[in-house]
Amino acid sequence: MVEVTEVDGVPTLFAPSTGRTAAGLIFRVGQADETLPLHGITHLVEHLALHDSGLSDYHYNGETASVYTHFHLRGGESDVVGYLGKVCDGLADLPMHRLETEKEILRTESRTRGGTSALPLWRYGAQGYGLPSYPEWGLARLRPEDLRWWVENYFTRENAVLWIAGERVPAGLRLRLRPGARRPVPVPTSALSQTPAWYTGDDSSVVCSAVVRRSTAASVYSGVLERELFRDLRQEGGYSYTASTSYDPRGDGYATITAHADALPEKQGAVLGGFVDVLARLRHGTIDPASVAAVRTKSLENLNHPEIEAARLPGHALNLLTGQRNLTVAELRAELSAVTVAQVHAVAVEAADSALLQTPHRTTADWAGFAAAPTSSECEADGRRYAHREDGELALVIGPEAVSIVRSRSCSTVHYAACAAMMSWPDGARRLIGHDGIVLHLEPAMWALPYQEIAALDAGVGPARHLPQPARDPASIPRPAAVRPATVPPAAGDGGNVGEIIAIALLGLVALVLALTTVLLVAVAVDAGGGEPLDWAFLGCLVVFTGLFATPVVMLLRRRRRRG
Repeated sequence: MVEVTEVDGVPTLFAPSTGRTAAGLIFRVGQADETLPLHGITHLVEHLALHDSGLSDYHYNGETASVYTHFHLRGGESDVVGYLGKVCDGLADLPMHRLETEKEILRTESRTRGGTSALPLWRYGAQGYGLPSYPEWGLARLRPEDLRWWVENYFTRENAVLWIAGERVPAGLRLRLRPGARRPVPVPTSALSQTPAWYTGDDSSVVCSAVVRRSTAASVYSGVLERELFRDLRQEGGYSYTASTSYDPRGDGYATITAHADALPEKQGAVLGGFVDVLARLRHGTIDPASVAAVRTKSLENLNHPEIEAARLPGHALNLLTGQRNLTVAELRAELSAVTVAQVHAVAVEAADSALLQTPHRTTADWAGFAAAPTSSECEADGRRYAHREDGELALVIGPEAVSIVRSRSCSTVHYAACAAMMSWPDGARRLIGHDGIVLHLEPAMWALPYQEIAALDAGVGPARHLPQPARDPASIPRPAAVRPATVPPAAGDGGNVGEIIAIALLGLVALVLALTTVLLVAVAVDAGGGEPLDWAFLGCLVVFTGLFATPVVMLLRRRRRRG
């Protein structure tokens, strides 16, 4: 049985276990609590708190997820006391001298762990549960005072739960944490106008997520879906190597079921078709009772492990943190035994109605009754319009409340009040990311707009949501084909830079002198009545040099007119 106790005011779950002691301290804070300009702050706090743990003979780690941060280890009782004590001491006084080093470590970690799933972004947008889809862009701007504020508000005694599996709660264990308050899980947002929906991924795999009410029947449905996908796509069709599902409680009474199937490029159509067929079959109630029984039996067998209570402690602790009900093993066994085909069918209908499908590259799912996920905005901003320097079908609209890039049949609009973050480059480029995930990228050199409009964008979004970016290589900055790169954008109203004006004057003066000399020589030859032979070779050279100096003058004048 699980014993509920307390250590230094922190709720503690204990279950007996043989072997080395396992323990974990879970806080109710994760990536979904962040904002895009602060994305990465929880992960950074976790790394800083673990710094003093150093090298050891026991296994320890930290984990930052959507709604929780988990410090855990397996070792002797003295290891548990030392590790958890150091974690709490680190949270009380973060080693800020390690700040920049840990930022670099996190950037390296993000490059080595591979890409992240785009499903959260498409479902939730650029906020809350959608943030795990984004890089940890906030790392660069985070300051010591930001981290201290985060710790004081989230890494507190009342916002934590401890779990221990071993012979006893280790003597001398202390958890020196600040007082605070229990933090509720974030309220889910939505970037989808309707479901089921689809979007195109950038590879050959098929992925589908669904949000359903958390239940034992829902976990069984996840297992049944995996069996059906594996049988159809791997065993019978030979289209996929991997066909799997996962069932992940969200902490608010709902859970996310995610299904994945890989495919070779030449078989992606077959995999997509087979995947959709399985979803439709289950939704319409064609469910093999043998599959339900097999999943139910396997789940019941897992509960027969002699130390099952100890194995379930991390899940129990998270349930306690998020206010969800904890089932005893006996209660869970009874619920599993009672799951029927009809209950699994009800979950299948709920999952199909909330489905978000990622189709392989260059494929769609309109034919299967899925709606295309939004990739543009419904309306454009009300403001001043500016023309694109190369594409006549594009227009930039900058207003007091929003900005839009308008195309012939669509537009991308970001309202300043609903802007999750704005990336800014020293050369004036701006990338606005709306809460709905809409991205608007602005290259000032490509638009006929006064440069002070960039300042209007900056003021509209506000400095708290700015993400400053390092300077770019001038050669990589997009510019109109006829315009040479300029180091600094011209100020509004100056008509160009001083160097350009000087070049026009000097080149024009030389061309004028050469032209006058040519005319004078011809006039002298005519007045002489042929007495002096005209040097045609010299005259030809003068004409050529006059053209060489006059041509750049004409080109510079034309460019100034286009710009102005």
